[in-house]
Amino acid sequence: MIPIQNLYYLLCYAWNRVPDRSEWQSVDSAPFHRPLELLTHLLLSGTRRLLLKGLSQGYQEQEAELTELRGRVLLAPTLARDLLRQGRAMCAYDELGPNTAFNQLLAGALDVLGRTRHLSSAQRQEVRRVRGRFPSRVVSAPFSRNQLRAVRRLRLPAVESFLLNVCELIQRGALPEPDAAGRTRFQDFRNDERLMANVFEAFVRNFYRLEQRRYRVLSETITWQATAERSEDLDFLPNMLTDSTLEAADRKIILDTKYYAAALRPRYDRQRLISPHLYQLYAYLQNQPHRPGQQLEGVLLYPATTRAVDLRYTLGGHPVRVVTLDLNQPWEGIARDLLELVH
Repeated sequence: MIPIQNLYYLLCYAWNRVPDRSEWQSVDSAPFHRPLELLTHLLLSGTRRLLLKGLSQGYQEQEAELTELRGRVLLAPTLARDLLRQGRAMCAYDELGPNTAFNQLLAGALDVLGRTRHLSSAQRQEVRRVRGRFPSRVVSAPFSRNQLRAVRRLRLPAVESFLLNVCELIQRGALPEPDAAGRTRFQDFRNDERLMANVFEAFVRNFYRLEQRRYRVLSETITWQATAERSEDLDFLPNMLTDSTLEAADRKIILDTKYYAAALRPRYDRQRLISPHLYQLYAYLQNQPHRPGQQLEGVLLYPATTRAVDLRYTLGGHPVRVVTLDLNQPWEGIARDLLELVH
């Protein structure tokens, strides 16, 4: 299990955000026992900042019975209620206000967190206090995947985008309490291997993107160096998409992250590398076009759990390294190890 304090750094970089100094100091000093406590802390601190500068506003359609025409007239209800003879009409018009889809989702998330028993009473009380600072016009939306998907389609500013990611992670672990109506229990998302694999991959790629200047960092599609009697047969070849590619004029590193419990597996009473991982990296290297003066290398990176590994080979003429990253050490050591890996 990754220590909860280190989760903050992983999530910030995975979401392409440099950790905020004041925020990480408060995270380091807080005695979190569950990931939900960390996520709630991040949600509260970000929401406070939004409230301090004012919640974003947007146009929302309103319907009302008016004495003056505004927007467009809704003929059916106007005629059905015989409003015209009274000098009135039903109108639909856009009004600027804070009742946006994002603010509704944020309010809904705080409502759910304010009721759960997976937070301390002090943190629940703080959630309710922050929720009480929302304008009365902001109506809570259901804290659901459908609502998250709808908000995800919007182009949000950086702070709101970060909070949306926090909400999404909270919602992924939310389950209804079987014995308490309106309450929600939460699973530890660190047990979701697929989710954590995506977080680990994005964390490594964005860490290099934000913390060094030598390499251009991207996720690239590699084209098979293949021919076929019929050109359409090439369409059946699988895609080769790297987790991270670090490229400079003199050096190119294809770095594949694997979120596995161990880099080695027992086979016939011996420890072996996981063959599909090595085959995949080898295919990436063999299908790279040669560029004069540029050294091509491969790295398989695993999170360290029970055993540290650092193996070096030359495969097909290319240096290859299989190495583990200790995510249980202080953050400064994690950052140092990542930078030394591509030094």
